[in-house]
This record gives sequence, structure tokens and C-alpha cells, in this order.
Amino acid sequence: MGEVDRWTNIYQDLLNEITKRFHSYDNDYLQLRLVCKPWNMKLPKIPNGNKVPWLLLPIGGGGGAAAKESCEEFQSREEEDIYHIMQLPTIEEEIPDTGGLEEEGIYHLILPELQDNNICGSCHGWLIIVMVYEGTIRMLNPFTKIHFELPPISTLPNVIDINGDECTIYFGGQIITRNTVRMHKTQIWKAIINSTPTNDNNNDFIAVVIYGGLCSLAFYKPNDKRWHRFSTRYTDICDVIFFQEKIYAVDYEGQLYEFDTKNKSGPVGRIYEATPPPSDIVFGSFKCYYLIGCDNGSLLMLIRHIRHRYLGNKKYFAETVKFYVYELKKNEKAWSRIYDLGNYILVIGLNSSVQILSSNFLNCKGNQIYFTDNMRLVHSSDFATHHDVGIFNLEDGTFKRLLTDVKFFCSPVWILS
Repeated sequence: MGEVDRWTNIYQDLLNEITKRFHSYDNDYLQLRLVCKPWNMKLPKIPNGNKVPWLLLPIGGGGGAAAKESCEEFQSREEEDIYHIMQLPTIEEEIPDTGGLEEEGIYHLILPELQDNNICGSCHGWLIIVMVYEGTIRMLNPFTKIHFELPPISTLPNVIDINGDECTIYFGGQIITRNTVRMHKTQIWKAIINSTPTNDNNNDFIAVVIYGGLCSLAFYKPNDKRWHRFSTRYTDICDVIFFQEKIYAVDYEGQLYEFDTKNKSGPVGRIYEATPPPSDIVFGSFKCYYLIGCDNGSLLMLIRHIRHRYLGNKKYFAETVKFYVYELKKNEKAWSRIYDLGNYILVIGLNSSVQILSSNFLNCKGNQIYFTDNMRLVHSSDFATHHDVGIFNLEDGTFKRLLTDVKFFCSPVWILS
């Protein structure tokens, strides 16, 4: 009995050392937590807690079949893809060689829900996934495997009808017919939620998506069966966030929009008075904008300059070449350029754009931007490709490129609590 007690009362440091030897979340780490109740209580659901972002690496074995358009072919395939998560690296660290995938800080996850589907968001520890053959939108916690279903793509405001392999949608004032699966793949550009779900009725959070060829906004309210158009119809939206009980969005010209979420019929919006911030012209690049809400109540706008690099064989790679950061202080109406984030880092991509204290995790300096890309137009969905992942140092304007030799089946995405 004494021997058993010594194991159940194992020192936390020793238990943590054991977890560092594991590389499979499902087969090793999860089973370790189930050895006994004291271990289950001592070990967090997510290795080392979820104080820092994890980077989901879509390097599954079966993603090459993404070009298949037949639902029957898809359903007959084995769900064999294994995905991987790595801890947020620091700018000084060597990035692990994910070819071997046996390094410390990398865990393996079996996530059949992601096979051949599109990740379109990551918020509060949940992934938001478009199931492209079914046309459903699923929220999945990759660690607990709990999931919720959001209203399907067929209920988006621009979808008129879906009839088997063909669908009819509104596009730019016209009615057009498209292949259903391809429409599912390209309808949702980004999805966010305002809080983590806390009950089985799926009725305690709000979701917003950027959707369609015009990059419009739609929202989901508790217990709704469909997506609703915003009362004010803005288009060309580049990024959207929840911040201080409001929704903020930015378009591809840097114009800011604000929406009140307290209206019973849905968010009511307005063009924010602030003039879009200026940005230096970077030759041969196009711009992408991101919004981040800060602890001090101000808003940040990131301007990301991206260039196309030709890889040969009609394949292109989008590479970030510059970032500019602007701040809109609370109750002010003018953007100010900032050059120092202090002890904060910014994390952007398909995730809900966030600001995080660098002191929350070990050996990481502030004043940096951690980024992945969310530019699906640049990448073909029919073959594994390179993605734009890295760390930008705002102090000296330098980049550290991550995982440049790794091919992914969709964009890597940050998982944040």
C-alpha cells in the first residue's frame, strides 16, 4: 500500500519530467493523466498548461486527396491523418526538425475531423473547421475532442440553393452556379467566437464569419439555426475581432468598423471616425490588415506587406516582407504609429488576433509578432504547399522564418486559450 501511495503522491516536478519524454498526446499523455485521480488533477489537460500558444502543424499522411471532389470517394477513405502541435518557439531557439517529429515540445494528435477539411478559425482553445463534403461548420477542442456544430454553410446569406453537386449563390449582385464542394471550400475566410462554449445546448456564445466572394460579415446568435447578415452591409473585410463587448472589423483599405453586440436583433455597425492609417509603399507587395484589442483598452492595427515568390511549375509562395503597427487609443480618433510593443507579443493568422505578455512563458522576449498566413487564395487546395510562418522582431525589422522546408495541407494555426 505504501508503494502505491508513493506513486500517487509523486512530486509534481518528477511527474512533469515524465511528460517531457512523451510525444503522443492521445496514446501517452492522455493515458498518463488517467493512471489515477491525483495524477489527473496534477496534470493539465494540455501539456504544460495553455498559458502559451501552440502551433498546429497539418502534416497528415492523407491530405493529398484534397483534390477529390466526390463525397463517396472521401467517405470510403481511412481516417489516418495524424496532426502535430508544437509549443510556441522563441526567436533565439532552433526550430525543431518536424521531419522526425520526435523532439521535445512536439506532441502528436489524431484528429480525423481535419482530414481534407479547412480550418477557418481558432479561438479560446477551439478550432473552427469547415467540413467541406458535408458543408457543416464544426467547433472542436483538439485536446478534449468535445465539439459543437455551428449553422451549416447552406444557411449563409449569399447561398440561395444547394442541389447535389451544384449550388446557386449571390455574387456581386449576380446569381451564379458553382460546384458545391468547391463552394464549401472557399465560402468561409475566417471565423471567431466571443467566448468558449460552456454547455451542451450551444447557446452561450456569439460567432462571426467573414464569408463569400465579397468578404462580407455574418453572425450566429445563441440557439439560432442559421447565419444572419449584419444590418449594415460592409464588404472587403480583412479581419474581425470581439473586443470589450463590441465587434471591430477592418477592410482591405484599413477602414475600421465598430458594431454594438447588445442590440437584440443583431450587431449594429458604423464606420469608425478614425481615418485609415498611412502605410509606406513596399514595391511589389499587397497588404493585409489585422486588429488586436489591448489590455489598456486601445486597439492595434497591423499592416502586413506580402510578396509573391514564384516556386516554379506555376506554384507561388506568399512571403511577408514588412509589418507596420498602429495604435488607436481609447476615446481617440487618430491612429498613431508605434515602434515598440514593450513586453507584449502579437499572434496573428487564422486565429483570433491577440496580444500576449511575453513573461507568460519562458525565454521569450516582447516586441515581436508571431504569424502564420491565412491567404487561401495564394495557395492551391490540391497539393501540399509551403506556408508563411515566422517571427518578426519589431525592434530591428528582422524575420526568423519557421518550418520553411515543411509542406502543409492547410495553413498552420495557433491554438490559444
